[in-house]
Amino acid sequence: MRPAVSAALAVPTAATLLVLGGTSASAEDRYTMTLRDTMGNGSGATATVIMDIHDDEMTLKITGKGFVPNAPHAQHFHGSFDVNKDFTCPTPAADADGDGQVTTEEGLPTYGDIIISLTTEGDTSPKSGLAVDRMPVADAKGRLTYERTFPLPNGSGRKLRNLHVVQHGLDANGNEKYDLGALGESTFARSAGVKGIPEEATNPATCGTVSGAAVGAAPSGGVDTGGGSSDGLEAKGALGGGAVAILAAGALVACRRRLTGEG
Repeated sequence: MRPAVSAALAVPTAATLLVLGGTSASAEDRYTMTLRDTMGNGSGATATVIMDIHDDEMTLKITGKGFVPNAPHAQHFHGSFDVNKDFTCPTPAADADGDGQVTTEEGLPTYGDIIISLTTEGDTSPKSGLAVDRMPVADAKGRLTYERTFPLPNGSGRKLRNLHVVQHGLDANGNEKYDLGALGESTFARSAGVKGIPEEATNPATCGTVSGAAVGAAPSGGVDTGGGSSDGLEAKGALGGGAVAILAAGALVACRRRLTGEG
């Protein structure tokens, strides 16, 4: 709605779980990821992700700093459950127009579409990708914390290795808010027919890969298409059309009001 792409590697025990998959873990397994600005967008944000997998649940904890103060930051698992896809975190090379910012649409071919929306409550499917009223808000010092427990269906451990986390929202002009004066209007939002959303709010701020995810070139097959359920990790695929499908007019109007203080 905030170097090379080695990103973060998980601790070995969790990496084994994610690569091998299989049935639910009989005991708790933990691994960590580091999220950073692999895009070179100048967000200044970093975050640490801790994932605890126990039996049929996964608890996700995110602690970050350097985010836009008092602003919501959309965050998602991106990628594909298709292990043959090669999604990863974008580098500055993804900046197709050379304006110094990797936008959401420029990053999509590399990091893939939304698989899980990391909302604070309610639906976690791709349909909630821009539910900024249910995304974490950074505090007055730009610190962001998040914790939520998700159901973990059988066999999903192996699939999680192909996903990674992307957080959106940055402050390009240093005024500690999202505004149109910095980068102008979000082309991502405008492509869905809704005007007035700052590009600062939708550009990716951090990205980090899960252990086992490939870090090569963008996939030749492009962004996955498909549908998502409303049951979080049970979502089977990403939204089509470069994720524009999630940008329903109503969601974007609510987003604009939240981000710009309208209404």
